[in-house]
Amino acid sequence: MTAEVLGSGGRLAAEVLGRHDVDTVFTLSGGHLFPFYDGCVQTDIRLVDVRHEQTATFAAEGWAKVTRRVGVCALTAGPGVTNGVSALTAAQLSGSPVFAIGGRAPAERWGSGSLQELDPVPILTPVVKHAATAPTTEAIPATFDTALRAARTPHRGPTFVDVALDVFVNGAMATVPDAPGPEELVGDEPNPEAVAKIARLVREAEHPVLVAGGDVYWDRAEVPLRGWAESARLPVFANGMGRGTVPADHELAFARARSLALREADLVIVAGTPLDFRLGFGVFGDARVVHICDAPERVARHAPLAAASAGDLGRTFTALTDAVAGGAHDDWIEMLRAEERARRAVDAEGLYAATTPIKPRRIYGELRTRLARDAIVIGDGGDFVSYAGQLIDSYEPGCFLDPGPFGCLGMGPGYALAAGIAHPGRQIVLLLGDGAIGFSLGDLDTLVRFGIDVVMIVGNNGIWGLEKHPMEFFFGYSVVAELRPGTRYDLVLEALGGHGELVEEPEDLGPALDRAFATKGPSLVNVLTDPADAYPRSSNLG
Repeated sequence: MTAEVLGSGGRLAAEVLGRHDVDTVFTLSGGHLFPFYDGCVQTDIRLVDVRHEQTATFAAEGWAKVTRRVGVCALTAGPGVTNGVSALTAAQLSGSPVFAIGGRAPAERWGSGSLQELDPVPILTPVVKHAATAPTTEAIPATFDTALRAARTPHRGPTFVDVALDVFVNGAMATVPDAPGPEELVGDEPNPEAVAKIARLVREAEHPVLVAGGDVYWDRAEVPLRGWAESARLPVFANGMGRGTVPADHELAFARARSLALREADLVIVAGTPLDFRLGFGVFGDARVVHICDAPERVARHAPLAAASAGDLGRTFTALTDAVAGGAHDDWIEMLRAEERARRAVDAEGLYAATTPIKPRRIYGELRTRLARDAIVIGDGGDFVSYAGQLIDSYEPGCFLDPGPFGCLGMGPGYALAAGIAHPGRQIVLLLGDGAIGFSLGDLDTLVRFGIDVVMIVGNNGIWGLEKHPMEFFFGYSVVAELRPGTRYDLVLEALGGHGELVEEPEDLGPALDRAFATKGPSLVNVLTDPADAYPRSSNLG
């Protein structure tokens, strides 16, 4: 309920967070945030401190991804805020509900050259859903509430509010708004005419394909999605955070037959993800294209659409289930299943290759047999992690986290930190390229300090593989694509207090992974892989 609260600006801010179901904030200590920290201590909000503000921001997004609650970070003034810009941009492109709180130089001295005096709102406005400065202590509750609601309602995304140090310190009596009800955090009802048009297209189609993206996950729409797919007999492919919304072993779940499906389809329904480079910008041969989104502004303007719908995805799928039943696409489904089986058979050929240097596929062959059904797998890298997307199956939503369409590396340790705190009893695996690990190497210390049970696997080929191989293909040579071969990342973790192992021979992989999974706290298996191995891809830059 709405309440009048007397306290410092920091206490008022923390009171609003509590109303929005926030109990954890990721941060890196900074003096401009001290009053906020005091408010968190008074209201029992957990503070988790990291070694770089980018990690704090990625941890907030990781928290959102593994809990479907808003993730919150606090970034100190000036460079603290600017260090979080890339991670906030990544959250924007992934539609992740994140709220970033920024410190700010004192308002009373603004313009005099105080330490870290910077107005970050113009910087952040293009890359977040909402950015503002709390003008007074009394205004903090309403300003925070507006930003949190914006982050949590479709289309979701990051928001930002900064608060001047003196505004945080001052005391005031202020109104703290009511907590939003569930009905306030969902999208609109779908348009019945749009639903009827999509239903007609599905009934007319002989080779329909349904692509489920991350907004299906954010809308908690996986059960209605499966109901519609089963009723209309639609083969389903997952995109991004949509992985696991239909379990990989479901009869209508496909992954490896995607090229054939999109080439032969006469109707492609894309739900909850943009028609971006990952989906050929919405052009699938002669197929008619349907775009189902959680908000009107998400409907593609650049692609020719046969139909579109904007609104809550769960209610949209339920309406479509009611409108389309008894689809007859069994021959098409069996064709795709045969292709899926054939592709997976080819994949399996390298899963136990006894070659030295070790091939990345061999790593995944060993890992797959050791993963629990609800294991959280995080991929932070280029070529090495691309193999994970192909070879690791997802059976539950929120279990496969990658950099998303922004492709910003360095998110892995932050995601792992959040996953370990949110789900301490589950397997957490962090897959790292040896290029990606350099972005946030210092935060291995954070994982040790907080005792996060995470198994890290480094695919260490001594190069920037995603850049070196294409450059050599196009130019006949490569530059700035070399790393130091054999760097001992395992010894770095050991020096910080974790468990590390170096693996050079394929037969040592399995035992090393077993020891890592059996060890409490962070473990790192540093695998020397073949630098000549390149992940096969048709496009690098979309």
